[in-house]
Amino acid sequence: MTSPPRHPEVIAYDAGGTMTDAFIVDGAGNFVVGKAQTTPDNESRGLMESTVDALAQWQTDTATAFPSIVSGVFSGTAMLNRLLERKGSRVGCLVSGGLEDYLRLERGLQTWLGMTYADRLHVTTHYHNEPLVPRKRMHGIRGRIDVQGREAIPLYEADVRTAVAALIEEEVDGIVICLLQSFVNDSHEQRTAEIATEMLAEAGLPDLPLFISSELYPLRGDFPRLNSTLIEAYAAEPSRHQFRRLQDAVADAGAGFDLRIMAAHGGTIAIDSRELARTLVSGPIGGVVGAGHLAEALGINRVVCSDIGGTSFDLALINEGQLAIRQTPDIARYLLNLPMVEIESIGAGTGSSVRIDPASARPEIGPDSAGARIGTAWPEGKFETVTVTDLNLVLGRLNHEYFLGGAVQLDIERARAEVKRQVADPLGLDLEKAAGGVVDLFEEQLRYAALARVLAKGYSPVDYSLFCYGGGGPLHVAGYTEGAQYADVLVPTWAAGFSAYGCACGDFSYRFDQTAGIAISSDDPAGTAAKLDQVWSKLKERALGAFASSGIGPEKVELNYLANMQYSGQLNDIEVTANPENPTDTAELISGFEDLYGRLYASGAASPELGYTITSLALVGSADVAKPVLPDEEETDQPAVPKGERPVWWTQTEVHVPTPVYEQDDVRAGQTITGPAIIEAPATTFAIPPGRAARLDRHRIFHLSDTTN
Repeated sequence: MTSPPRHPEVIAYDAGGTMTDAFIVDGAGNFVVGKAQTTPDNESRGLMESTVDALAQWQTDTATAFPSIVSGVFSGTAMLNRLLERKGSRVGCLVSGGLEDYLRLERGLQTWLGMTYADRLHVTTHYHNEPLVPRKRMHGIRGRIDVQGREAIPLYEADVRTAVAALIEEEVDGIVICLLQSFVNDSHEQRTAEIATEMLAEAGLPDLPLFISSELYPLRGDFPRLNSTLIEAYAAEPSRHQFRRLQDAVADAGAGFDLRIMAAHGGTIAIDSRELARTLVSGPIGGVVGAGHLAEALGINRVVCSDIGGTSFDLALINEGQLAIRQTPDIARYLLNLPMVEIESIGAGTGSSVRIDPASARPEIGPDSAGARIGTAWPEGKFETVTVTDLNLVLGRLNHEYFLGGAVQLDIERARAEVKRQVADPLGLDLEKAAGGVVDLFEEQLRYAALARVLAKGYSPVDYSLFCYGGGGPLHVAGYTEGAQYADVLVPTWAAGFSAYGCACGDFSYRFDQTAGIAISSDDPAGTAAKLDQVWSKLKERALGAFASSGIGPEKVELNYLANMQYSGQLNDIEVTANPENPTDTAELISGFEDLYGRLYASGAASPELGYTITSLALVGSADVAKPVLPDEEETDQPAVPKGERPVWWTQTEVHVPTPVYEQDDVRAGQTITGPAIIEAPATTFAIPPGRAARLDRHRIFHLSDTTN
């Protein structure tokens, strides 16, 4: 039977550390997922290979499909990897006089980021980051703006000229300008930029970029603002060339759309956006956005988002349909002023290395990962340390002949030999018992990490549904949800491409933030409203300008006004959504703040007698784009038929058990698969142990349940 012709309209990509996914949506909202190995040396190659894989499932190709696609979104890890591997641009930096050693001193908090609790207990493990800019390219500029925005010391323009001349001599790729209190008064930064521009033109370098903190990230917190602006120059600017390479690759294949990038706040931005560092962590953000879209469609208010890839386990919460935004996140051991969707990342994925500590004879999992090199079972990857994937092969939970649908052949005997040598023998255990025990330990770590996120908010797991996605999610979800008593555990059949799905769900959206420091005055509400309007008008101008550069007029842009508020004198603020019809209504802002504060901390913690302060304001502009819709299939009462059987070692039995194997595409809506069972797809494997069952609903989402109760 010939399939009906497809007319793709939206394509979204997620280039992870191991796999690159292509998620393609047609005019009716139907979608298909393609997968290929990530190609770190040239992301465009993996991007196009995953596209070909997806379109082949619709019996078409890029030449036929690309001309009809109107929207494309990309998320990837190249920018973050550039930062982690210290392979960024050669940057010079101008800071306020006396702060030339800022990067070497750091903030105490930053030096502990990313460390385990055990490491934090031992001061010998504490270390400083290697500065992104060496001391000789850090130049101090005398002059000072005070905390009220008043000029305390005039700018020493001679210092600026001396510093810029030295950086020109150093042949830098860009110059960062970050002076104290510039988010309140940017006059010193602007004058510094004017002098630098003049000198660069005289030196024949008119195109050398300047990165001005008050223009890019005008938020309080001088050290996070410096980090954010530095990363814009160091890691984000080189990515512009990579993004243009991706754009050229799809254009050469016949595409007429402009690629957008998933940004930290959960929307997508153009590849030529000024604030490109906002896309530093784009893949995991896409998954959370997709989970939010799916939860809204299913009417679920509280969700634990869990994403297992080859390198990490990413967690996020959705409460009352809202994504939590963190104002000062930390990424790669850097504190940043980049408001982003709150995600906790743990260095535990299917590619994580497994070692036995020779001193304690205890297994250690991660944090390093084989990434796209898979593990010892793939000789071409030249990775010599056993990974979680190797363990699953030994246990029979993965099919060595069906990895990526058979596109990558794995050597099961090599995996068995290496697991025995590196894991089983040092532990003094049988091969399968050792492999199963380490996988149990891996899943236990994930289980407690997910539960901790829920319990820390004062909720119980029964209040939340857990969404499982990522290429490794279905393989381990039964293990890390065992005994947790979530309201429901949902595993979409497109879990392997879920982050790309999330990118397709994201609006074309820009977010701009500005420190405000406005105390709400009950005696002068009009004066407070005027201050709010002044800041929001400035942010609105920036947002509409960003859309205009992509050819989108103001009539197509929806504006949302946000205020970060706190009781005066407190340290932490809460983001409150203002009434878009009258955002400066302080009474409504206070009401919204009190309601949210009561839900987060209990109403008894309210302290209205302290007064209210608006620490910062934000504006999010969004333009609607085509999005996927959920499948809707007729349910059947016929049982599912396995495609075969193989022996699988399960913890519950501690022996190999003949286990039916199903092809995921052959499972129909309404069918229930009772464990032990394996459900295979080219891009992922769903392991259902004894005592669990998975029912496929009409939207092609599995619901995992416990059959022992």
